[in-house]
Amino acid sequence: MASRWLRLLAGGTLTLAMALGATAPAAARDLVVALKTEPSSLDPQYHALTPNTQISQTLFDPLVRADAKLQPQPALAESWTVDGNVWTFKLRPNVKFSDGTPFTAEDVVFTYDRIPKVPNSPSPFTLYLGSVAKAEAVDPLTLRITTKAPAPLLLINLAQLPILSKHAASGPAPEGKTTTQLNSGDGLVGTGPYKFVSWKRGAELVFERNENYWGKKPDWDKVIYRPMSNAAGRVAALLAGDVDLIEDPPTDDLPNLKKNKDLFVEETPSVRVMYVAMDQYAEPTPGIPLDKNPLKDRRVRQALSLAINRDAIVDRVMGGVAKAAGNALPYPMFGSSKEHAEAPKADPEKAKALLKEAGYPDGFSITLGAPSGRYVNDSKIAQAVASMWSRIGVKTSVEALAPSVFFKKRDSYSFSAYMAGWSATSGEMSNPLTSLLMTRNPEAGEGTTNRGRYSNPEMDKLVREAASTMDDDKRAKLLQQASNMAMDDFALLPLHFELSVWAMKNDIRYVGRPDQTTLVQYATLKK
Repeated sequence: MASRWLRLLAGGTLTLAMALGATAPAAARDLVVALKTEPSSLDPQYHALTPNTQISQTLFDPLVRADAKLQPQPALAESWTVDGNVWTFKLRPNVKFSDGTPFTAEDVVFTYDRIPKVPNSPSPFTLYLGSVAKAEAVDPLTLRITTKAPAPLLLINLAQLPILSKHAASGPAPEGKTTTQLNSGDGLVGTGPYKFVSWKRGAELVFERNENYWGKKPDWDKVIYRPMSNAAGRVAALLAGDVDLIEDPPTDDLPNLKKNKDLFVEETPSVRVMYVAMDQYAEPTPGIPLDKNPLKDRRVRQALSLAINRDAIVDRVMGGVAKAAGNALPYPMFGSSKEHAEAPKADPEKAKALLKEAGYPDGFSITLGAPSGRYVNDSKIAQAVASMWSRIGVKTSVEALAPSVFFKKRDSYSFSAYMAGWSATSGEMSNPLTSLLMTRNPEAGEGTTNRGRYSNPEMDKLVREAASTMDDDKRAKLLQQASNMAMDDFALLPLHFELSVWAMKNDIRYVGRPDQTTLVQYATLKK
């Protein structure tokens, strides 16, 4: 299974690289896309969440762009050089925003300065600026970034930061135009291939082609996104011809969809891990009716891990459209260790013995939080985990909620345990370690999505050292050591890596990406 996974990844990225290199324009028409999750905001700096970032990357460009292998390529920056901690970027000339104003280095400085000022961010973009000490406009087409230390991940981190227009997005608030204003379209001006038209929450998000775009013009005059959280509903809309492309059709429907001559199904491995996080901070913890928080005990966390039959979830819940996970990133991707390359095998009897040893011979009760409609089969996965935990005496109920409600509760620490997903957009282990497992310090870009509040100063030190180590071999070893430490501590419980699927009309092609984004500018009419 692992070798098939890697072959799929290699094949998918090669095909996408070929697609991105195509230059012949196709006849234009509108594209209607059924989204499994509506963005929570159109503010490109509010929430580091795939449904949000895939939209922002259609309206805005970053300095550098992550290609199909998640490696940085020129975008608004044509070239760059580095001298110690100083990076100099030469910006692309004659680029205009969608309102016709010119793009300059001042727009980049404004954008980076705004990021830490955006209030109430559930997953802050400070994650990607942690190494930056200062950004300066040397002249209109030259940007200088000084890092706090050598920064091997600067380029791929900057790929996650779309550039706003200083002219359009400035305002009296500390952050300029507020998230509410940007959600209405006020200040939502970028250099990307599309521009904003309208957003009716829960119904429709409309973009039209940006005629000022500096790059290859996309095939579609207009793109209409329709949020459809029900997977069966997305399939029905595609079969009826109401939409052209859908995200994540139900795994049970894939055999029939692949047989349908009017449709095309795209599958590609992803770097998204589904995981269970556990509250290792609060005393007591919500969702467990005990005065003491049992999740602080490593033996309890190990027991919960041993109770989970990951292979059964992959086979029975995911229909084989996933790979069981033993770490936060598939091996042998950068920084992932061989020690945790395979998922741990279930051992319910050992799990019961560990609970008894920890002082819980009769188990305890817990509520597992989960989104419903955000990830592939998410509520079904949560129910499977709950059933497996209940079998070892941890009587588990599931609170499956609409994604927006789930994330709000998760971010207010309302769950003792919750299931969610994380996509390692950098393609290396530093990304999930920094966001999910470092001691929570959002201002420093550390632990930005660590809602279990796991804290291990020794692991933090290794991740920080890796972040300033330019030698790839040394950095990989540091990350392997850090990830082993977290996995040995059962800091969180990886479940599986998703295999991402798109279904579309047969005259359309979209080659999937390992970061799971649906970037409509790369969807094409079949030649």
